[in-house]
Amino acid sequence: MGLQMQSHGIQSMLKEGHKHLSGLDEAVLKNINACKALSIITGTSLGPNGMNKMVINHLDKLFVTNDAATIVNELEVQHPAAKILVLAGKAQQEEIGDGANLTISFAGELLRNAEELIRMGLHPSEIISGYTKAINKTVEILEELVENGSETMDVHNKDQVLSRIRAAVASKQFGQEDILCSPVADACIQVCPKNPANFNVDNIRVAKLLGGGLHNSTVVRGMVLKSDAVGSLKQIEKAKVAVFVGGVDSSATETKGTVLIHSAEQLENYSKTEEAKIEELIRSVADSGAKVIVSGAAVGEMALHFCERYKLMVLKISSKFELRRFCRTTGAVAMLKLSQPNPDDLGYVDSISVEEIGGVRVIIVKNEEGGNSVSTVVLRGSTDSILDDLERAVDDGVNTYKAMCRDSRVVPGAAATEIELAKRVKEFSYKETGLDQYAVAKFAESFEMVPKTLAENAGLNAMEIISSLYAEHASGNSKVGIDLKEGVCKDVSTLCVWDLYITKFFALKYAADAACTVLRLDQIIMAKPAGGPKRDQPAGMDED
Repeated sequence: MGLQMQSHGIQSMLKEGHKHLSGLDEAVLKNINACKALSIITGTSLGPNGMNKMVINHLDKLFVTNDAATIVNELEVQHPAAKILVLAGKAQQEEIGDGANLTISFAGELLRNAEELIRMGLHPSEIISGYTKAINKTVEILEELVENGSETMDVHNKDQVLSRIRAAVASKQFGQEDILCSPVADACIQVCPKNPANFNVDNIRVAKLLGGGLHNSTVVRGMVLKSDAVGSLKQIEKAKVAVFVGGVDSSATETKGTVLIHSAEQLENYSKTEEAKIEELIRSVADSGAKVIVSGAAVGEMALHFCERYKLMVLKISSKFELRRFCRTTGAVAMLKLSQPNPDDLGYVDSISVEEIGGVRVIIVKNEEGGNSVSTVVLRGSTDSILDDLERAVDDGVNTYKAMCRDSRVVPGAAATEIELAKRVKEFSYKETGLDQYAVAKFAESFEMVPKTLAENAGLNAMEIISSLYAEHASGNSKVGIDLKEGVCKDVSTLCVWDLYITKFFALKYAADAACTVLRLDQIIMAKPAGGPKRDQPAGMDED
């Protein structure tokens, strides 16, 4: 009979069932491997020729996309170290709305190079100090690479806007960026307020309608609602609008009571008074000058009958977020109960019409003159997944517009900036003394990942491209990047490929921070997972 072994060290301290990984092999290199695996997934989706990923999430929803933010969101990454990279990508997505792929791929590349240094015998803390020096130097160099004259821009000038959002949209929809950028730029310029810093991304809506092709896409100044008008009136021009949140119906009283009816006349009069009451309410709305009633809940039969009699158009918007946007578009104030509206509470629309697009009935609410506060990009495509991907491209374009309202400086795109950074940081590493110079040199090498990935995804010879890029940059042409269509190196100012400085700045900063955080870990201590059935997380709320 074997004696019960007494456990020693950390085993005796923690509950049974825990996991404890420490040391270089178990913790640091395993963390790096997990992060490398994640960055390989996103790496092949980098750039215009990036491959699409097919992700099926736990709710069986299918995503076909090359948008890194969507991919890592739906992957449900379990590994704690890889999660740090996912968080860095999410931070970039929230800060700028574009460049999440660069963040994750670059962080993975930094960690892959750190692994080589660790195997050479460098201590992680030396690598961290080298990486920190290198990112500070990178930020300095990045400022020098900013294109002259790009600090000031007119955010209402379509050409200047197009030159800046093209690269962001092309990275999602290559070859279609010219068709797609124009409506996005129009929509952004229409809703841009007097002070561009207050630009709100939520004011640009996307309506996805199946059928047709991308070239059928349009921009509507106003809203497009995917529903039909309730009554028989389907079109109205230059009308005032009343919005009722609680629905258009006879409201039940707060208190309960019993009515005793003794004769047939009383019964007749009883129902008549209800009719008269509703008619009075609807008439009061019609007298206030409103031609359109928008209800946030059900519309009663009798109320609808009187709305028809007074020639009122009735719309029903059940989503409260859509209702808020509708109020923003029309300038109406939503009222709780059906009552006579004040003249100040009424909104105004140029036209509301029900149209049929691709077999779907939509209500188009246009508001051309009165403060264009909401714009809608109507996207057409043949399948749902194509439409979702187009929406992500539009989303990137709109977010880039918001970022350029904050800071309009641009740097050369198409990997020109990365090669120049690699060259300059490499030169900086030669001036460093101490062991962290190796880390600085590896940081510089990591920048090669961008041109290498762009070239590989486009099916070009990466080594040739990188060496010819270096040769061009060494002779002083700091704006030479890759022309992916022809597979040669060209000056990006002729190709008109520009990236926003602020996108690059945050992407590289978040990537370096994430990589350093992962390198700082030397032990992983995991408690035993709690028992019991796994609960699904609640479904995502509507973002507002």
